[in-house]
Amino acid sequence: MVGAGVGGLAAAARLAAAGHVVTVCEQAPQLGGKLGWYSRDGFSFDTGPSLLTMPEVFEELFTATGGALADSVELRRLDPIATYRFADGSGFAARAGDDDLRAELDDTLYAGAGAEWARFDAHAAKVWEVTRDSFLSGPMSAGRLLRLAAAHPGGIGAVTAGRTLRGVAARYLGDDRLRMFVERYATYTGSDPRRAPAALAVIAHIERRYGGWYVPGGLYRLGEAIAQRARERKAEIRLDTPVMTISRGPGGRVDGVILADGGRLPADVVVANADAATVYGGLLAGSAGGRPGRWPGGRATPSLSGFALLLALGPPTDGPGAAGTSGPAGTGHHTVLFPADYDAEFDAVFRGRLPTDPTVYVSAPADPTLAPAGCEAWFVLVNAPPHDPGPGRAGIDWDRPGLVATYAARVLELMAARGLDVRDRLRWYEPISPADLERRTGTPGGSIYGSSSNGARAAFLRPANRTAVPGLFLVGGSSHPGGGLPLVALSARIVADLVGPA
Repeated sequence: MVGAGVGGLAAAARLAAAGHVVTVCEQAPQLGGKLGWYSRDGFSFDTGPSLLTMPEVFEELFTATGGALADSVELRRLDPIATYRFADGSGFAARAGDDDLRAELDDTLYAGAGAEWARFDAHAAKVWEVTRDSFLSGPMSAGRLLRLAAAHPGGIGAVTAGRTLRGVAARYLGDDRLRMFVERYATYTGSDPRRAPAALAVIAHIERRYGGWYVPGGLYRLGEAIAQRARERKAEIRLDTPVMTISRGPGGRVDGVILADGGRLPADVVVANADAATVYGGLLAGSAGGRPGRWPGGRATPSLSGFALLLALGPPTDGPGAAGTSGPAGTGHHTVLFPADYDAEFDAVFRGRLPTDPTVYVSAPADPTLAPAGCEAWFVLVNAPPHDPGPGRAGIDWDRPGLVATYAARVLELMAARGLDVRDRLRWYEPISPADLERRTGTPGGSIYGSSSNGARAAFLRPANRTAVPGLFLVGGSSHPGGGLPLVALSARIVADLVGPA
């Protein structure tokens, strides 16, 4: 196993439970991959996902590998799931209950907004029913897409209605604010809502249907629990163990991995929980046994990356500008601050420029275990172009002197302008740039989801879990079925099924 992200750990647990001898090699000093963790001076932060959906996926994972999820991790349902604020000062809380959300939209946006949302969600529910089993239960291919269309000749129209996520949002929603709310779900796959397929409307429905959840103590605990389950099933996890090459023997079949220290681990099967571009362009490139195979990503657009700030905040101050989870800004567990010009943000990110007025996402968990008494640990994220310092680049050079500090100040200014001024409470901050993401996770450019879902079929035809190289499998967010904690865990189930029992 190459990589100890959530996908790799879940696959390790499943394969070890199926009787395989499993060794996981992780290049970083900690497990979790993009489900990262940072602690300093009594403050602790999730540095990757901060919201869990489809908890049933993880309940099934733990049950299948020998014990209940509840015995290892506590899940806490969030209500509201998030609070959304717009440039005109309006906003709403995404209440967990459907009736509560419709009433909230009518009360805070305009009369009839709740009914419009209900019609959109009914459409998204139909998309979910069409795609759920066929898309998530097994490996995807062009042939499987055609069979999906044949099996659901009426429902397939729902999948493609509006062609793009923006198109389907405009079809059902009559207000720019509700459309921005829906279009944000494109960023869950690192994509542009103007180019992402209409089928991504299903993400909004999934979040509503299965709820938004938090793990007390941080979502990183979920990764730790999966790792512990893998170890209980006798999988070995080696940290600080970079893999340089996936080696192949006669006929081109994988026969092991070569480590950075020159050592070699033989293997009948290799599961790579690394970015697919890294696997094809790097780990296979130096192996014997023939050509490494064609990179299946083709000309897919890299997904957007992110620029994050970890904010260590002291107790709220009195008077104007005070903010906090109970302050006048009404900060909840998750808060999204939209810009005035959403298109300008996507134009910048996907053209390799810094957005000057990006959407700001704030995760401010009311969790006393994450900060000293009276203090808070906030995770702030904005969409950003990937790290790409070369000529003709698709991103920018995030290592350019002064850029990170300047942009951090800009993000704090934007938060203040939008009602969340925490600068007088700021004890220190830790930035995480796309270049940092690339170094920490090995993802090219720090692109969070590998390739984007920009294009009519891109969401359905990510790199396959079973590669053209015999014995090599891909797991994780850059492969089918995509990024995000539940989909990554589902990719592990698909791979374990493909490999089969020992």
